[in-house]
Amino acid sequence: MRPRPVQPTGPGAKLADLQAWLDSHVNLEATAGDTDGLSLAPIRQLLEALGDPQADYPAVHITGTNGKGSVAALIAALAGAWGMTVGTYTSPHVERINERMAVGDDPIGDSELADLLGHLRLVESHLAAESAGAAPSWFELVTSAALRWFADVAVDLAVVEVGKLGRYDATNVVNSEVAVITNIGRDHTDGRPGWEREVMGEKAGIIHPGATAVLGPMAPELVAIAARENPGELLAAGQHFELLENQPAVGGRLVSVRTPHSRYEQVYVSLFGAHQGQNSALAIAGFEALVGQALDEPLLDALGDVRMPARFEVVARQPLVVIDGAHNPDGLAAAADTLADQFTVLGAVTWVVGMMSDKDPDAMLAAIDASGARCDLVVCCAPDWPRALPAADLAAAARNRGIEAEVAGTVSEAVDRALALSTEEDAVVVTGSLYTAGAARLHMASQDQ
Repeated sequence: MRPRPVQPTGPGAKLADLQAWLDSHVNLEATAGDTDGLSLAPIRQLLEALGDPQADYPAVHITGTNGKGSVAALIAALAGAWGMTVGTYTSPHVERINERMAVGDDPIGDSELADLLGHLRLVESHLAAESAGAAPSWFELVTSAALRWFADVAVDLAVVEVGKLGRYDATNVVNSEVAVITNIGRDHTDGRPGWEREVMGEKAGIIHPGATAVLGPMAPELVAIAARENPGELLAAGQHFELLENQPAVGGRLVSVRTPHSRYEQVYVSLFGAHQGQNSALAIAGFEALVGQALDEPLLDALGDVRMPARFEVVARQPLVVIDGAHNPDGLAAAADTLADQFTVLGAVTWVVGMMSDKDPDAMLAAIDASGARCDLVVCCAPDWPRALPAADLAAAARNRGIEAEVAGTVSEAVDRALALSTEEDAVVVTGSLYTAGAARLHMASQDQ
């Protein structure tokens, strides 16, 4: 029997107060990417108290170093066009926590989120009284809220993005029928020999026995690691499906994709960057695997309406202003490649960069250099986040590479400085972290009011 819908905790339970309660919990997103000591037991206990809502609907589960959010948005668009009611759970948020959970194109409302968090606060108190176990983390609580909400709304499908790695991520309790691994990159690793196999071993943990595994481009030895998880079917890019065409188009890309069931020609995708071509191939192959048949070509028109905040998002022109949440060298290289490939900038290019302290600033800046994209100035900042790299450290790394750099106190000040220096023929790219991207979006929106 499905549990009764979550009830409000009373008129005094305001969202701001409940978010303060939520923020009192350990936030692994704000501390590190270490998986030592992680377990699915706390979230399983939470969900059991909530009636195991994750069992009420199938899921597509997505992990990978880059591209998770884009693949999630593309699959959700296809599922919505198919006629499904789709719940999407992604992380981190760009501006507000509500963005992490949405049904269709609509993020959860403040009152619904307050009701869920209020109920979780009561559940946590009850569980604490019964046992001496550790308190749930911030991410476990938010994940539980999303999974409960999806059951209350009665979604037909949940599209769920992993927070970190996979096997012991709090999301790895979903009823996944398709597991997508986009790629394997060095983010959150020490780079010691064998790191690719170790990372793949953790990410492959989202492949539940009998589910279909859909893998982006990767070495055969990594595909073999996925096969050891006993998927019902394994689809590897370049072998079982293939990106045949990937060309720039006005406002996005044109892609052609071969899959086990069909061949799709000249599909328009409303996302910038060559990397979005591969993400589109993964999404098409993954959704096709979910429904078990070829997709009608008109269904693919949904990929032309996808919007992704802070994923090479053009927010202004004259000067061109792009906001991109790239948070590692591969992501920053993709952003730089996209700028060079799809935009003609006659003037100077200023980069506003703020990143986390677990990143190598030299490697991040080297990714811009290697792409061939212009970089006339870096305005360095630190997003308002516990793990932020000091702006002065980033500026020092830029100057060591011979790149002109300035230091700004906040993301807002960095954006204002870059715009003040720019003419109509210039470009400003804001990047380095989704936290930097979110602060920049909020600031620019406030300036437009």
